[in-house]
Amino acid sequence: MGKIAFVFSGQGAQYSGMGKALYDASPAAKAVFDMADSVRPGTSKQCFEGTAEELTQTVNTQPCVFAADLAAARALEEKGIHPDCVAGFSLGEIAALAFAGVLSDEEAFRLVCKRGELMDKAAKENPGAMAAVMKLSPEQVEAICAEFDKTYPVNYNSPAQTVVATTTDNADAFCAAVKEAGGKAKVLPVSGAFHSPFMADAAAGLAAYMENIAFAEPKITLYSNYTAKPYEGDYKELVRAQVENPVRWQSITENMRAQGVDTLIETGVGKTLQNLCKRTFDDIKPFKAETPEDIEKLITELKN
Repeated sequence: MGKIAFVFSGQGAQYSGMGKALYDASPAAKAVFDMADSVRPGTSKQCFEGTAEELTQTVNTQPCVFAADLAAARALEEKGIHPDCVAGFSLGEIAALAFAGVLSDEEAFRLVCKRGELMDKAAKENPGAMAAVMKLSPEQVEAICAEFDKTYPVNYNSPAQTVVATTTDNADAFCAAVKEAGGKAKVLPVSGAFHSPFMADAAAGLAAYMENIAFAEPKITLYSNYTAKPYEGDYKELVRAQVENPVRWQSITENMRAQGVDTLIETGVGKTLQNLCKRTFDDIKPFKAETPEDIEKLITELKN
């Protein structure tokens, strides 16, 4: 067997009830939610009982998904499953920072709360939209973006899926241009144009917040959204830069595979990253770890 990667899901995967089964079954998972409630009272209640509208607000989404993601990873760890490397998609990278020991769980949770506040504020002050483009290569998407003002590829997810940030006024025309080029585009139900210059103020605010936080060396290999490579250099700059720059997810998973990863476990919410892996690779086994049943099934699979 090759190496194991834990990957932490991002915004968009949230749903009411997330994390509740693990909270009830795993002391390690419960400890994460209890920590979150001590810092931000009501986080567990939002995860377990929040409305869809409430959970799609960035200021709520980020701390809630962080808690569910990290709780799942701690539950896996509790069962003796340890990764060789980690990465997180967008806000998931903050959970990965905690799991890799760069920040304590509480420090990372406070950071993701501030990140959510700053990105929510930037989204309201600089309104934008995001659209997922399918059936076109990243290069084709980049070419269409170049035809529109303030339109940027922001999530390089797989060879056939790229997410774009643009203005609300451009969104429909951009989707029409994609269709004309033979692709398919869908405007996403998000509250801002993330990982783009629309988020410049949020990135600056996050840099200021991190000035007095000490970052430790990762205990295991930790991949950066910004570079798609293992963390090196100025860690705070990597965290700041990913807020206003593209998530290079396809490159991250390709680099993991090149380093011997053959088992990818999506910890926490949803199965987006698992599905992206299935569409991109035929030599990496993707799993999810969202419920106690998922984890028991995973343990059985890893023994075989």
